[in-house]
Amino acid sequence: MVDAALTANIRREVSKLQADIDALQTNDVRLSAEKLQHQLEKLNDQLGSLSTLAPQRSTEQDGEKLQDGNNQQNAQHVRPKVKEMSAEVVDSNPYSRLMALQRMGIVKDYQRIREKTIAVVGIGGVGSVAAEMLTRCGIGRLLLYDYDKVELANMNRLFFRPKQAGMTKTEAAAQTLRGINPDVAIESFTMNITTLQGFDAFKASISDGDGTSRVDLVLSCVDNYEARMTINQVCLEMEQTWMESGVSEDAVSGHIQVVIPGETACFACVPPLVVASGIDERTLKREGVCAASLPTTMGIIAGLLVQNTLKYLLNFGQVTRYLGYSSLTDFFPTMDIKPNPGCSNRLCPKLQAAFQRRYNSEEAVAARSAAAAAAADADAESATHEDNDWGIQVVSDAGPAAASGTGTAGQQSGLAQGLQYSLPVASMDLRDLQREAVEDSTEDVDDLMSQLQALNAQK
Repeated sequence: MVDAALTANIRREVSKLQADIDALQTNDVRLSAEKLQHQLEKLNDQLGSLSTLAPQRSTEQDGEKLQDGNNQQNAQHVRPKVKEMSAEVVDSNPYSRLMALQRMGIVKDYQRIREKTIAVVGIGGVGSVAAEMLTRCGIGRLLLYDYDKVELANMNRLFFRPKQAGMTKTEAAAQTLRGINPDVAIESFTMNITTLQGFDAFKASISDGDGTSRVDLVLSCVDNYEARMTINQVCLEMEQTWMESGVSEDAVSGHIQVVIPGETACFACVPPLVVASGIDERTLKREGVCAASLPTTMGIIAGLLVQNTLKYLLNFGQVTRYLGYSSLTDFFPTMDIKPNPGCSNRLCPKLQAAFQRRYNSEEAVAARSAAAAAAADADAESATHEDNDWGIQVVSDAGPAAASGTGTAGQQSGLAQGLQYSLPVASMDLRDLQREAVEDSTEDVDDLMSQLQALNAQK
């Protein structure tokens, strides 16, 4: 139903339109073509404004009906919850392809993922995609943190949809993720963790009743250093492992980094210039200027982040401490950033000392020795070929192959110092070479061809 204000606007525009039509009719042919054209354009403008007023309210009502319809439709299409993950290969099993990792020997017990809790801080271009990937992987519980709202300017990224504009990012993400996988427990927190209240609320939300952390990993997907420093401080205080991620302002590179308090560098150990110099990030932003954003780069970084998360949670493969990505050259540098003994954060050196005590303890040394021996036994066992009909043997590079030839293994004749043949050098008899050598000839090609034709004719 059209409200009173809208009705008044329509009546006012109709009156203006009628007055202009009357004025046009009373004028005679003395109106010049230019004035007539101007009058027609004015009438068209008024007609256009009038047409936009009438459907305004009905459009809003249609939008509300559409939203209600979508909610009802989504509710109808939400699948029932699955109590246990199954490896049964049927079309109705949402986990069959994930459990195949276990059948192929990649993961020992994939179903353990249901016991894990992940906190994703920053539901933007990286965080929202990372949250979706974890949801599709069947993570047990997701904690989502952000303070911003969905805007149409976010549509160049993945995950969010235009109809979610105006919703908080955490609310929109929770809505979508619950529809994707109802088995995942989702908690959303709309807060700014960089404020004093936000810091305390964030720390309390990931804490258990006894003050220890209730999450297995914190994923930092924020776009500013102030928030990263906040996450770093909370995780240091709670001795909580977290993974940091970021995409450059030009949107063509990014990185992920594992932060284990005391064992690896914290975010304050090797701080970027904006942190080390104490610059307020807000003073660096310019009006009307924003960072570039590519869904491709953000999707790649989110994928690398979640892949590293799965390896960390389910204990398979190698967890990379630092992995960079440059899309311009397809370059993926890796490194291990050591903690800084002179870190400006007072908690970090204390945790470093505690880690060194644990690492050098008798129990830890014995455990590492036992693990190394078990790995050596496994390698030796895997190298054994019980059925070898061809008599193939694996020999050392420094074995007979390297020792054979005219020279020694370390220095062979004819080569510079420090070089050797990778294949054995055959022994050669000078008399045999002279006997089998082809003598020089002064005959030209035509003579040789004639001799060849004569030999063929004799056959």
